[in-house]
Amino acid sequence: MHKTALHQKHVDLGAKMVPFAGYEMPVSYEGVNIEHQNVRNHLGVFDVSHMGEFFVEGAEAEDLLQYVTSNDISKLVDGQAQYTCLPNEKNGIVDDLIIYRFNAEKYLLVVNASNIDKDWKWINSYNTYKATMRNASDNYSLLAVQGPKAIEAMQTLTDVDLSAIKFYHFTEAEFAGADEVIISATGYTGSGGFELYIKNENAEQVWNKVLDAGKDHNIKPVGLAARDTLRLEMGFCLYGNDIDETTSPIEAKLGWITKFNTDFINKDNLLKQKENGVERKLVAFELLDKGIPRKDYPILDSENNPIGYVTSGTQSPSLNKAIGLGYVKTGFHTIDQELFIQIRKKQVRAKIVKLPFYKQ
Repeated sequence: MHKTALHQKHVDLGAKMVPFAGYEMPVSYEGVNIEHQNVRNHLGVFDVSHMGEFFVEGAEAEDLLQYVTSNDISKLVDGQAQYTCLPNEKNGIVDDLIIYRFNAEKYLLVVNASNIDKDWKWINSYNTYKATMRNASDNYSLLAVQGPKAIEAMQTLTDVDLSAIKFYHFTEAEFAGADEVIISATGYTGSGGFELYIKNENAEQVWNKVLDAGKDHNIKPVGLAARDTLRLEMGFCLYGNDIDETTSPIEAKLGWITKFNTDFINKDNLLKQKENGVERKLVAFELLDKGIPRKDYPILDSENNPIGYVTSGTQSPSLNKAIGLGYVKTGFHTIDQELFIQIRKKQVRAKIVKLPFYKQ
């Protein structure tokens, strides 16, 4: 089991530690509901240092990334980030990721922890360009400082005007006494805040100062369990659940990051899907009766015929109702469509709703 640079901090705080993507990670400290609500209403800090970081540099770095990713990287300006995916050659997704543009010849890719080795090999296999790749995953720690109090609380730690960093933009500056911290207005909670990319040797210092600066704003450390409920309330996809090597971005309603004005891997087949339609679609649903949907539970029509399966589900702490995502046959995907979730021996009523579940 790998350990992040902050592992001992989590142990000292009494976190429940679990194996996740090859790392021993904090799943919760005080409990998922408390941590979840604190991010929604105040401020939380997550250690997500298990994520992978690749630097791609050189005269043809943009050309390589334009080909291996589905979004249009040419639209980025210096200091901007972009959500995208790596399509495979079989209508599936190798991974979803964020690309950061420093300049025309320097990019940072942030990939999912469980896919670091796979993504590295995949991108390298297409690197026939004048692009140099560097896997910096073992050198960086990543903190997500999330919640409506993030700007106010963190401003004391840097001279950068945090309120001036637009959503999905970033800068590199001194933060909490550490040099060359990437301060990014991104995150997977839907409650605002920043992600901080820090060299490992500075991680403990920054963690301590973040917690200290957030004291008057009710900051709490938050584990992976609340990270999952927060992202699900926003309808954000989780790799390995809602998207994987067998699900296409068109099926997953990720057409908005699939730009056909560019040339990328498997473009022609995905364009056919867009033009001709797909047999299944990812939908959001809420339960009308009591129960909690879980991954792989069957989704049924009104006559108990299987029409799909749940990919993610939970009891929403913010909404106090059960919510989920899942794939259903096309034709059963319209808003307000009623369907049923098979929970053990019961068929529990649900209806399809519009995302996000949680609206501020």
